[in-house]
Amino acid sequence: MIYLDHAATTKVDPHVLAAMMPFLQNEYGNPSSLYQLAHRARAAVEEAREQIARYINASPRQIIFTGCGSEADNLAIKGSAWANRDKGQHIITSAIEHHAVLRSCQALEKDGCEVTYLPVDSTGLVNPAQVADAIRDDTILVTIMHANNEMGTIQPIAEIGAICREQGVLFHTDAVQSLGKLALDVDGLNVDMLALSGHKVYAPKGIGALYIRRGVRLRSLLDGGAQEFKMRAGTENVAGIVGFGKAVELLEQRATEDNQRITALRDRLIAGIQQNIAHVILTGHPEERLPHIASFCIRYIEGEGILLSLDIEDICASSGSACSSGSLEPSHVLMAMGYSHEVAHGSLRLSLGRENTEAEIDHVLEVLPGVVARLREMSPLWADAQRRGEV
Repeated sequence: MIYLDHAATTKVDPHVLAAMMPFLQNEYGNPSSLYQLAHRARAAVEEAREQIARYINASPRQIIFTGCGSEADNLAIKGSAWANRDKGQHIITSAIEHHAVLRSCQALEKDGCEVTYLPVDSTGLVNPAQVADAIRDDTILVTIMHANNEMGTIQPIAEIGAICREQGVLFHTDAVQSLGKLALDVDGLNVDMLALSGHKVYAPKGIGALYIRRGVRLRSLLDGGAQEFKMRAGTENVAGIVGFGKAVELLEQRATEDNQRITALRDRLIAGIQQNIAHVILTGHPEERLPHIASFCIRYIEGEGILLSLDIEDICASSGSACSSGSLEPSHVLMAMGYSHEVAHGSLRLSLGRENTEAEIDHVLEVLPGVVARLREMSPLWADAQRRGEV
């Protein structure tokens, strides 16, 4: 099997699993209890908190563990809106955010908030000047993702954050996709809140984190105990937290080397597809993009057909984001970038990881042109394009 869907999830690294195993077996203490078994669990949680804080240039008390990246986004957006209603109810976001952000904003609209959804250009970039123009006296939060999960475009987060700081507006970024791929310095990025997830970086599913700058007011989503500095009730997922911390420790050791190699593989993949398949559009920014994502719109066929055909060849890929894979609607990201329904339905995302090889990329480049050709032979869109003389 050739796995090219690392933007959806990654397998647990063996070193991460080894670090977790004691806390799934003999070290099963509740970190909120008082005996030695519990103290060892608490120490492991705090060590992981320090590992993650160090990686993003934060202090450990600024890290709140959550159940996933989506929960971290929800806590940042809903928690800050609920806690700051005395200041206003206006939120600014972009049209290409992850659904965890968009649907949090939509839920707040039903609760009386007003949300401005900023457009993006054809490469998926948000214009910082439009952020500045959209800020009002009653704006309490701006939330713009660090890098897009579907096509990999990297946003000018530090510039947007500086605008928000100057205007006294909270700024949150979803950095789930950029963890381990881009430098994450919360001071340099000018962010007040930053969401992370473990399963994108070879840690297990079911663990995330939210960085919260000192002085930021949030209301907790969960009522219950006083865990996570009273910001996230419920007994901590000790094994998941330990795994997340170990995964981030491994990023410190190998992310630079991994990203250099993965970028070369990505560029080899992009060049091969563009050279060997006609009527293909590379989506996202040509330079300001994540090292591991190659995304395309392949004209005159459906993305679902591409995925099923690749699966038969034991190649795992995605059409847009994994969170939208059950929907028949075209990608909201591609639509916001100006693509038509017909073109957006032909989306293909290939996302690489640390174990992919040149031989795997070359095999994909051997298989994919034939897959596209067969699907086009059966496609009414292709037949119509031939009749119109487009191909």
